[in-house]
Amino acid sequence: MLERDAFSKWLFISVLNISKGSCELKATITKDMLNGFDIAHGGISYSLADSALAFAANSHGQKCVSIETSISHTRPCKLGDELKATAVEVHRGRTTGIYQVNVTNQENKTIALLKGTVHISQELW
Repeated sequence: MLERDAFSKWLFISVLNISKGSCELKATITKDMLNGFDIAHGGISYSLADSALAFAANSHGQKCVSIETSISHTRPCKLGDELKATAVEVHRGRTTGIYQVNVTNQENKTIALLKGTVHISQELW
């Protein structure tokens, strides 16, 4: 998936670990990711978490797409912060799955929490 994922490449996302139902990704906050307050735009941590959700959901070999997500930003991110998104499968049914993604910084402090629901198609990768 990552080979064809231009957006994740644009964010310089790296895969740390992937297994059925889970995924760990990392990314470093660059100057281009900062907003007018010199903190990372919320879309950055959201995008990292969303990518972790996608990789975890698709790790079973069936094509999945998100149908609902919500995120809580708990701490700001600054230039140079190293973020890690850890996605875990909470529920996987025949047509839907639910995932929790925790995004932490280099101090292992939670900076965002995302909950996502995916549609599971019967189409295989």
